[in-house]
Amino acid sequence: MLRHLSRGRSGQQNKSNRQPRITGDLQQMLDRIMEESGNSPDIVIRHLKLGGPVQAPAKAAIVYLNALSDQQAINNFVIKPLMELDPEKVNVYPADRLIQYILEDALSLGETKVVKEWNDIMLAVLSGDTLLLVDGSDQGIISGTAGGEWRAVNEPSSQLVVRGPKDSFVESIATNISLIRRRIKSPDLWLESLKIGSVTHTHVAMMYMKSSADPNVVAEIRRRLQQIRIDGILESAYIEEFIQDKTITAFPTVYNTERPDVAAGNLLEGRVVILVDGTPFTLILPTVFAQFMQSPEDYAQRFDISILMRVIRYICFVILLLGPAVYIALTTFHYEMIPTLLLVSLMAQREGVPFPAFVEAIIMEVVFEILREAGVRMPRAIGQTVSIVGALILGQAVVEAGIITPIMVIVVALTGIASFALPSYNLSIAGRLFRFYFLVLAGFFGFYGITLGLIMLIAHMNSIRSFGVPYLTPFSPFVPQAQKDAILRLPIWMHGWEPLMTSSQQDMKKIGEIKPLSPDNSSGSANSGEEASQGGPQQGGQETESRKQEDQNEN
Repeated sequence: MLRHLSRGRSGQQNKSNRQPRITGDLQQMLDRIMEESGNSPDIVIRHLKLGGPVQAPAKAAIVYLNALSDQQAINNFVIKPLMELDPEKVNVYPADRLIQYILEDALSLGETKVVKEWNDIMLAVLSGDTLLLVDGSDQGIISGTAGGEWRAVNEPSSQLVVRGPKDSFVESIATNISLIRRRIKSPDLWLESLKIGSVTHTHVAMMYMKSSADPNVVAEIRRRLQQIRIDGILESAYIEEFIQDKTITAFPTVYNTERPDVAAGNLLEGRVVILVDGTPFTLILPTVFAQFMQSPEDYAQRFDISILMRVIRYICFVILLLGPAVYIALTTFHYEMIPTLLLVSLMAQREGVPFPAFVEAIIMEVVFEILREAGVRMPRAIGQTVSIVGALILGQAVVEAGIITPIMVIVVALTGIASFALPSYNLSIAGRLFRFYFLVLAGFFGFYGITLGLIMLIAHMNSIRSFGVPYLTPFSPFVPQAQKDAILRLPIWMHGWEPLMTSSQQDMKKIGEIKPLSPDNSSGSANSGEEASQGGPQQGGQETESRKQEDQNEN
């Protein structure tokens, strides 16, 4: 697992630019396929004699991977048409002309192409397609018969809603693309595809609305994807680490989701969606902080209910960050801010407790994180037992033993519940990390430390960019038009679907252009741009230069 990551950082691959080509010897090509695959038993080779029972029939063979190919499609649309070829034409045509005849008149599959490079053949076979080779021809036919078993489209495991669509992305990128196109039936929805990973050749797709997406953002995302150098992409998180602007931050700068309705909504707002084959989680960018506070259910409920829920989420985020820190500051440095009766009760609880409030909070927070992680990793059959044991330890045993005060149990429990109320798991993790940061500041400096920490935290968040978009947009810079769907969620007929960059384009110009990642910041980065199906580094650079020229003319 670490080997290909380290090679991805170095970006060094010793591969020749020249690709071996197909020879005309059928048996030699079949032997080479089996040799390069280690004589794998799941590679099926079916020998055929084209043209019927004649003295010198044309020899051919089809090759496919048993586990990843659609057997029914191969039998009905590849083997059957080949067995029914016209003997007169087969016996008359030379090998190269026979390939064209089969391609144009015999195969009834929609996805077929002629290839000459050996690497293209091996990649197609290992991807589940069917290869047809004819003796004497230096060309092969690839038929799209990729199939195999995939998980069915069902309810998402994260971002659950009471009202709203119940379908989710799956591990098949073709299925995920269809789920988005089912919602956006517009020719304005553009799709670009490329392969990343010198070993895995993972299919990665980029989708965006041509009329609403910022061309600079699209060109920069395309450039960063094409610069990735790594052996394999096994999850969309690999892509996220390579293309994000700032890596030294706990806040997520790339939004991920497994809900097609969320991806479609962000496309309509002018964002770009990246889909990776083999994972149900897609990436959405550019990303802002307010995006992590929004739930898919906000647009399925009444706007007044959605406003209430969003306000509660922001309150929960504040509790997650500052709950234990405020309690430590009050009980350690600022007694005068606590009402007298409550202070007497708190001091009575602390009698016999050997630890100060700061140590209490650290112990309880660490134990709570251990229980949370154990609950996630434990099998479902015994996960409930862990929850019961954890509740007894946190709720009763530590209090009766005189190790922790009851009020500290309440504060830590409230903080934990607040972390679960956030729609985004990534933002919840960031809040849990910064919670310890505020705990230390409050334990040493009280409210002065909390105030200093908040200033530093806001300054840090204000410095974060996601493909040129400030992380605190639309709060800083303040965009009045975007306030309709920030903390508030006004009725949809009042704000509609507006592109992300349209309302704040002037603010973006004042802040500066999108800066490409340097090789050091990009951590090395995927395959050459030659594998991209649309666009390239040169094309992206031309779009960026033309965009800059338009901005200068407008100014």
